[in-house]
Amino acid sequence: MRFFPFAEPYPNQAEAMDRVANAFARGQDVLLEGAPGTGKTVSALVPALAYAREHDKTVVITTNVHQQTRQFVADARSITRTEPIRAVVFRGKASMCHVDVGYEECQAMRDATRELVDQEAEKRELRDRADALMDDMREGADGASEAYGAVTDELSTVEDDLEDLRAAATCEHYYNNLTRDTGQFYRWLHEDVRTPDEIYDYADERTLCGYELLKEGMEDVDLVVCNYHHLLDPTIREQFFRWLDRDPGDVITVFDEAHNVEAAARDHATRSLTERTLESALGELEDADDSRASAAENVLAAFLAALRETYDDALGFGEREQVGDGWHDLAIANDDRKDDLTLAFLGAYEGRGIDDEVELAIQLGKALDRSYAEAYKNGETTTRQECQTLQAARFVADWMGDAGELGRHPLVSVRRDAGTDEVYGRAELYTCIPREVTAELFESVHATILMSATLRPFDVVEDVLGLDGPATMAYGLEYPEERRRTYAVETPALFASERGDPDVQATVGDAIADAVRFTPGNVLVFFPSYAEAERYHARVFGGTGDHDPGDATGYLDEAGTRTEDLRQRFVASEHAALFTSLWGTLAEGVSFDGDDARTVLVVGVPYPRLSDRLEAVQAAYARSYADRPGDAGWQYAVEIPTIRKTRQALGRVIRSPDDFGVRALLDRRYTSASKEMGKYGVRDSFPPEERGEFIDVAPEKLRFAMLNFYGDLDAYDGDPPRP
Repeated sequence: MRFFPFAEPYPNQAEAMDRVANAFARGQDVLLEGAPGTGKTVSALVPALAYAREHDKTVVITTNVHQQTRQFVADARSITRTEPIRAVVFRGKASMCHVDVGYEECQAMRDATRELVDQEAEKRELRDRADALMDDMREGADGASEAYGAVTDELSTVEDDLEDLRAAATCEHYYNNLTRDTGQFYRWLHEDVRTPDEIYDYADERTLCGYELLKEGMEDVDLVVCNYHHLLDPTIREQFFRWLDRDPGDVITVFDEAHNVEAAARDHATRSLTERTLESALGELEDADDSRASAAENVLAAFLAALRETYDDALGFGEREQVGDGWHDLAIANDDRKDDLTLAFLGAYEGRGIDDEVELAIQLGKALDRSYAEAYKNGETTTRQECQTLQAARFVADWMGDAGELGRHPLVSVRRDAGTDEVYGRAELYTCIPREVTAELFESVHATILMSATLRPFDVVEDVLGLDGPATMAYGLEYPEERRRTYAVETPALFASERGDPDVQATVGDAIADAVRFTPGNVLVFFPSYAEAERYHARVFGGTGDHDPGDATGYLDEAGTRTEDLRQRFVASEHAALFTSLWGTLAEGVSFDGDDARTVLVVGVPYPRLSDRLEAVQAAYARSYADRPGDAGWQYAVEIPTIRKTRQALGRVIRSPDDFGVRALLDRRYTSASKEMGKYGVRDSFPPEERGEFIDVAPEKLRFAMLNFYGDLDAYDGDPPRP
């Protein structure tokens, strides 16, 4: 408990910390579900830091939600006031670069800068040797003259090299890192838990590279805060552990908002190749004076032709004209044969063997890439050119090797070029089953904690992410139950086919307006889509429906509005309703504490939009977990993520023991009647203790239920609204 930073734990927090510590002692991973506001971060960090201190480990805590990173910093600062720890908060190079260059250019500049500094050091050493030999010559030492000549010849060569290096692309900030005493930076860094912005500003004021200083300062730290991609991307992870000077077995990883790990890992494992990259690669090959260029051109030209043929054939009548500037997926997979792109590629290719010529293309790409790096380093080019041939050839090799594998779904997408108005394509190997990425990570590190307010069912997490017998623990809201209500409102089921029905809209609109009017404060209203949010905002606040929200102000989360600005205006209001999508950024990872929001409504069941990707994931899970009871494809790919999304939204209110509020689910599928609706009834998909709090209520009775609840708490400022 010496790492515990507060006077006393929340309910269940002491038990959770003890159970996490026991799991580490047994060498187990941990799945931890805790209701919002119950102190999950501290429950994980305290035993992890204690174990790491005792067993010489490093704790890495990670999230993909910016607000959670800020919370980690606050918790780490609280801990270090109690028990000093060395902590760093790490962010990617792109957001910390002082000269605003790409990754490859930065690498080349850094290498050239280090070589410049090394050559300058060698020049000083040679100059010192020459001076010493000059003294020896004056004293008549044997061989001094001959040695002096050799040293000055070498010195002349180094000076010529230095002249070339000074003309090359180098980085002043990194040069200062290497040539100045940076001890003051590290003393400042470890006096407290510094944010990346603070590090950037400190370094920028002194013309230093904060990113490289931070990398050098990650050895011997107790805690690192970072983003998901530092752990989920295998290449970045290997470098990251090297910067920590740790083997994977010496690292304890903590994933917050861990219900997002599945999708994030899927994104990191997915590979793609655009038509533009293929065109650039072929242009690159025209200028390549190398015997391997013709082989590379054979495969890449055929793949480009096949890609164009595939999306031309897949676009339906009038569909090309509807393509916008976002990627639009086209289904190309076949049940009884290879995908359409592979078939088109095999038909277009006329070389001497795809595997052999792809290998020659990769060899040539590596050679070209080395030459580009050397040219940038020597100052022959002003930017570090990336080798398009290498990227394209590697993708084609992966496509031919993996496109038919279980969990690798071939896709073609198209988008419109905003500059030329032309439609162009992209091939993609979409990863359906993320355990191929995560299982290797979890097996290699010492232990992992996966925590979230919506992690259950635990057995599905084990399956999907590839965990082996983790310890599991779940803690619900331990705050006074009389200070909250959860209503399942019997509004019509908002199936897609019913959403346009005027009677359905009238019933739902009335229920929303009643909830807004009878809330003594702000209301969050979540919908399955932004289109539905806009529809009901117009009905309740725009005059397109006969609904009465009282004196409330309506806010709509829509394109062109900065989410944080909208949130701040909303929480500054005394009586307002914010309409947004459950798939937006406000549904999770954003706190609405106390008066920020009193009531949260979830309108409809937020099933993800049906797409070729979702169908591929569903099919892959169905095949991989065919031995599980029920329809594993539907459960793993659709139902469980949907319920997690709903539970995340409900968790935006009631965040502390003193808080109070109402959570309402507006759709018949959440009520007791959902048992009659087969797999579309979702009430039983909630954890037992949560659905045990659900109170079924008719839509016209919601106003009375809320009036009684808030009235009993004396929450209204003045007379309550009249029903």
